[in-house]
Amino acid sequence: MAKSEIELLALLSELDDPERLERPLHYDRAATGLKFGALVRRLEADFGASCEFERDTQDSSEYGRVHVPADATVCGTRIVVCVSKFGSLAEVCADNPGAFLGTDEAHEEGALDLGDLATVEQALADLGYVSVPEELLESDYEGPSVLEDFAARPTWWARFFGTVW
Repeated sequence: MAKSEIELLALLSELDDPERLERPLHYDRAATGLKFGALVRRLEADFGASCEFERDTQDSSEYGRVHVPADATVCGTRIVVCVSKFGSLAEVCADNPGAFLGTDEAHEEGALDLGDLATVEQALADLGYVSVPEELLESDYEGPSVLEDFAARPTWWARFFGTVW
């Protein structure tokens, strides 16, 4: 079941630890990698295509990304799934993060099929990920961590998917 915006903001606040910007205290790299591998395999099976991926991102709170190729989607636009090192958070985007103002806009502009989005969201839910809409992640960050050094405009995306160094 999808979480409401209020529930998602509460979760983001709960996961926010100003002492640990890159990964949470009890981060299990091996378990995160296994779960991510399962996500890649699931999306490849669901879309019938090989998916490129990046994993174990250095100096970032993002663990990795899976790219569902454009030719495997109804609208011909690739789907990118970003996975955070925090709390199994995930984000689904058409083309790339920031290419659209979220999945609603991507759908309205003909770049994202709702069936494809539902397929990705179901895979995330089945594997225990919490999907956070890009629109919410792009809202102003209001937590205790100091992000000014890492982002011109601190957002929840910068906190849980951005580069920290």
